[in-house]
Amino acid sequence: MKLYITPPSPYARKCRIVVREKGLADRVEEIVADPYANAPELLASNPIVQVPTLIADDGLPVNDSPVICEYLDAIGTGPRLLPAEGPERLRVRRLETQANAALEMGVKLLLELRRPEAERSPSWIERWTTNMGRALDVLEAAQPDPARLDMGVITAGVAVRWIGFRHPGFDLAAGRPGLMALSTALEARPSFADTQPK
Repeated sequence: MKLYITPPSPYARKCRIVVREKGLADRVEEIVADPYANAPELLASNPIVQVPTLIADDGLPVNDSPVICEYLDAIGTGPRLLPAEGPERLRVRRLETQANAALEMGVKLLLELRRPEAERSPSWIERWTTNMGRALDVLEAAQPDPARLDMGVITAGVAVRWIGFRHPGFDLAAGRPGLMALSTALEARPSFADTQPK
C-alpha cells in the first residue's frame, strides 16, 4: 500500500499513527507529495489533490483521513481503535469529530494568515480563532484518556500538538490542563514521536 502525505499535515499524521499502532509499517509505504504542485501521482488518485490519500492493496484509492484510518484499523492487528458498533463507537466518533473540528478551524486560520496581509479578513480570523478555542474547550471537558487509545484520543492528541505547532501565539494551555497532559503522554508513544510535525 502507498500513503501519500506531507509531514506537517495533521490529517496525514493521524493515518501515520494508525499505521504504526496497527502493525502495518511494513505494508504501507509513505510517500511525500506536494498537493500545491498538483503532484501527478496524487492527482491520479485524488481529484482534489489532498493528503492523505491511501492506495489500498487492491489498487483503489481511499481518501479522507477518517475513512483511511477506519480501513487501516480493520486490516491491522491489535485492539480496534474504532469500535465496530454501539454506544462506544458513537462516543469515539463524537470525540474524533470534535477534534477534527478544532483542526479544521486551525487549518482555515492558517490559510487565511498565509494570504497577503491586505487580503486577510479580520472577521474570519477572529471567528476561526474563537471556534478553534471553543472546540478545544469541548475536548478539555471530554477528558480524553491517553491510556485508552482510540481514534478519538489519537485525533485529540494530533489536534493539540498541531495547533501548538502552527499557532504558537494562540494560548493553547490556558484552562486546558487535561489536553496538555494528554499531549505530553501521547507524544511519548513511539507512534507519535515518530510522526511529529516538522
